Amino acid sequence: MSDNLTVFIVDDDPSVRDALSLLLGVEDYRVAVFGDAESFLKAYKKTWRGCLLLDIRMPGMDGLTLQKHLNQLGSDLPVIVMTGHGDVASAREAFRALAVDFLEKPLDHRKLLAAIADAFARQQSQLAADLNRSAVERLLAGLTPREREVMARVVAGQHNRDIAAELGISPRTVEVHKARMMDKLGVGNVADLVRLNLELRA
Repeated sequence: MSDNLTVFIVDDDPSVRDALSLLLGVEDYRVAVFGDAESFLKAYKKTWRGCLLLDIRMPGMDGLTLQKHLNQLGSDLPVIVMTGHGDVASAREAFRALAVDFLEKPLDHRKLLAAIADAFARQQSQLAADLNRSAVERLLAGLTPREREVMARVVAGQHNRDIAAELGISPRTVEVHKARMMDKLGVGNVADLVRLNLELRA
C-alpha cells in the first residue's frame, strides 16, 4: 500500500465510520475520519493525497455539496460517494461532479475495495502527470528568450528560412538555436518537441 495515500471518510454515522476504519485498517490502508462535511473542510489541505469516501446525506452540508465545493477549490482527491438512499438523480449528480463510483449501503466490501483501488490509481496517475509537467516546466525555464521564440515557431510548423526572416537572423543561427533548444529539452526530433509542448498544454 502506498504510504502517502489516505482514505478520508466523511460520514455522520459513528458505526459506519468505525466499521470502515476497521475494514480498511485490516487492508493496510491509512484512514482519516470526519463526522461531517464542515469538519472535513476545516481540516482540508490541498496537499492531501488518496481518496475521499463520502456519504451523501448528512446534517448540515450534504455530501454532493461538499464534492462540488472541493471541485471549486481545485481538489484532485478522487471521490467515492456512498449512500443508504440511492437514486438515479443523486448518482447522475455525483458522476457529473467526477465521482469515481457511487456505492449503496450496506456496502459490498469487494466493490468498495475495487473502487478505492481505482481511485488510488487515478490519484497516482495524476501525481505522475503533475511531476512530468513540473519536469517539463523546469526544462523550459532553462531556455533563453530567443530559444523560446524559435521553439514556438518550430512547433507551429515554420521552416528555418521563415523563422530567420521573421526574427531578423540567419537560417544558420536559427539552426544553432534550434539544436541548443532541443538538446536542453532532451528531444531528438521535431515530433518529440511537438508532443512535449502538447503535454505541457494538456
